[in-house]
Amino acid sequence: MHRLGDPHLAAKTVHIAGTKGKGSTAAMIAQALTVSGYKTALYTSPHLQNLRERIRVDGDLISQDEFAALMTELKPYLEAISHDPLYQPLTFFEALTVVAFVHFKQKQVDFQVLEVGLGGRLDATNVAKPEVCVITALSLDHTEVLGDSLEKIAWEKAGIIKPGCTVVVSPQPEEAASVVSNVCHRQGANLIMVGKDVTWHKVNNSLHQQSIAVQGKMGLHQINIPLLGDYQLENAATAVAALEILASLGFNITAESIAQGLVQVKWPGRFQILHHQPIVLVDGAHNVASTRRLVESVKAYFHFDQIFLIFGVSCDKDIRGIVKELLPLSPQVILTRASHPRAASPSAVASEFASQGIETKITENISQALSQALSLANKNDLICVTGSLFIVAEALEYFSKVESL
Repeated sequence: MHRLGDPHLAAKTVHIAGTKGKGSTAAMIAQALTVSGYKTALYTSPHLQNLRERIRVDGDLISQDEFAALMTELKPYLEAISHDPLYQPLTFFEALTVVAFVHFKQKQVDFQVLEVGLGGRLDATNVAKPEVCVITALSLDHTEVLGDSLEKIAWEKAGIIKPGCTVVVSPQPEEAASVVSNVCHRQGANLIMVGKDVTWHKVNNSLHQQSIAVQGKMGLHQINIPLLGDYQLENAATAVAALEILASLGFNITAESIAQGLVQVKWPGRFQILHHQPIVLVDGAHNVASTRRLVESVKAYFHFDQIFLIFGVSCDKDIRGIVKELLPLSPQVILTRASHPRAASPSAVASEFASQGIETKITENISQALSQALSLANKNDLICVTGSLFIVAEALEYFSKVESL
């Protein structure tokens, strides 16, 4: 970054870490900032269907021409670092983060909302100097990298907390909350606890949107969001808390612009309905905690005769733990795999279901799985596609092709 003129310091920053909900929360904050009149960049990962989804300004993806021109411009810098014996070669994510920062500076954005790629302390995005840090819900994931306990994971995530900044923290298990609180104390950072300092309650919901009342520092916010799932209410309250901090720092963010931004937010692949009669639901739940929330939300939102579960997962996940969380749905299970090198073999996953007394059908790809489920389901059934964002992305592509026919 320094060799390129420190582009990461050119805009005000909101930095977001967490195990679950960080992408949704980032999208909400970015949309509200855009509505408030600020040119706003959003950097997220992974992408669903197109790499350029990761780098946006006011909702617009970086164009193919812009991306190609930037890669051409930056290639000498990337190669110089990779060939310098003082440094490790840059990873794919690090190189992409360089592209994002330079693009945002060229676009002269006012704000950049950055989602951590993995962890926080050692993440490439952690070179930024944030106005507000956000830590969304923490749970066990990527334990081979981040540690095998919530305390270790919380310590890695809390690595984004900078001296003197304000930190908004979603509701956490006690052991994680304690670590984050201690880091805030050491860094002299102001801590805002969602669920304590900022509270919320659900007003109502439908299959199209849900309403939430958030009691924040600026008063009571009546918010509608088009994202379904009870966990999105927590993410919305967290986004409101972060936006209120920015307002208190003198930025022109009002209760009206917050509400208008959140009602416009788009974040596909998370508890999203793609088809009716039968309902086809996709959700990128890929660990034990997010699967538990998916099951809770399915029970809360839907009444169905039977549920067909299309499931594909990455091989590095706690497959046994995820399978156990899915058991309360009593699903008809169709296993498949994404066209991704980390995808687990359906036959290996089948053995985990079999150990829990559930027989499964195996398909080679998402198209076969969806075709089979749609042929078996009646209009009162539910088809749920989950296990990884890679599977969800291919389901989104399947239905976009169907709709274009």
